[in-house]
Amino acid sequence: MSDFPERARAAAQAMREIFPPTPCMKNEHLSALYGAEIWLKREDLAPVRSYKMRGAFNAMRQQPDADLFVCASAGNHAQGVAFMCRHFGKRGVIFMPVTTPQQKIQKTRMFGGDAIEIRMVGDYFDDCLRAAQSFCDEAGAVFLPPFDDDVVIEGQASVAAEIDAEIGTPDHIVVPVGGGGLSAGLLGYFGPAVQWTLVEPAGGACLRAALMAGEPVALPSVDTFADGAAVGRIGARPFERLRDVGLANTLTIPEDRLCTTILDMLNVEGVVLEPAGALAIDALKDLGQSIRGRRVVCITSGGNFDFERLPEVKERAQRYSGVKKYFILRLPQRPGALKDFLAVLGPDDDIARFEYLKKSARNFGSVLIGIETTEARNFEVLFSKLDAQGFVWRDITEDDTLAQFLV
Repeated sequence: MSDFPERARAAAQAMREIFPPTPCMKNEHLSALYGAEIWLKREDLAPVRSYKMRGAFNAMRQQPDADLFVCASAGNHAQGVAFMCRHFGKRGVIFMPVTTPQQKIQKTRMFGGDAIEIRMVGDYFDDCLRAAQSFCDEAGAVFLPPFDDDVVIEGQASVAAEIDAEIGTPDHIVVPVGGGGLSAGLLGYFGPAVQWTLVEPAGGACLRAALMAGEPVALPSVDTFADGAAVGRIGARPFERLRDVGLANTLTIPEDRLCTTILDMLNVEGVVLEPAGALAIDALKDLGQSIRGRRVVCITSGGNFDFERLPEVKERAQRYSGVKKYFILRLPQRPGALKDFLAVLGPDDDIARFEYLKKSARNFGSVLIGIETTEARNFEVLFSKLDAQGFVWRDITEDDTLAQFLV
């Protein structure tokens, strides 16, 4: 719509009564690395540490007579709705799956205070969503969808209005996609004046599936690691705005590779990003030469990272980088066998896991071993030595079935 940018600017201006624009910051480290002008639109610095409050704000401000608002969410949308319920003095009922981490429940309660009630329903989001919608019908409440709503999309487009006001129209925008509300809002604002890259986690690539099918389709399964963008079916309204974006302008990112970027941003830049919030930065690895010399904006969509997940993130990053592997060793049951194995290890090889699994034969036992090293190529040397000395072993690092039960 021709007046869409104007409405997005109006929404952004209205938000100034609550919070200032999130900064669009040039990142010198990434700019030098990719030979481009890389800017980060820091939605992780919003009051609820994600952009989701924007859509909730825009929807609620346009329904001043409504008193009761309802949403279903296990994360950022719940926190955004809770924050806005308290701001507008409205009542909110927020449905969350029983499996929602306590950290997210506590933060939602903190933002909403006495204005909200949290109801824990179902093990899975779909159960939670059905309960929320049924409650809306019974109570005559207003349901606030996280992305599949024109007014919510308009609110998310305030991100684009702020970019435009601060640095003008960039050459290229890289934006994560979950249900599609944020990307639809950005695309609706800037349109073809910008080169687009829309990024999804490999385990939740619902936009790519919809583009291939020509319509929104349900994914058979979803990897929830990048929970802020792990959506099983893209919204119908966002897809109408995104259907012409083209497969060539989409990327899918392996969740394990995403972990390397989360750690890099934390260790090098001191920036805390949730998995979905790191998608756009990680995509720069694939864009490479195509962005050299250009002004590129990456949307860091959220920073609600639970540090209890840090060991998992480190583990996945190490495995993706090839510096940590797990394997099963068939170890002879005789004195000195373990010493023989230890002698094979290189100076940079460290045993991170050692566990006898079972005695597989009278004279042999199976051992689960995890090794960390400094460079991936060290494993070539290690495995060659094992073969040369007659050890029987099996690398199970990429065997998801075995790793699930053993690691």
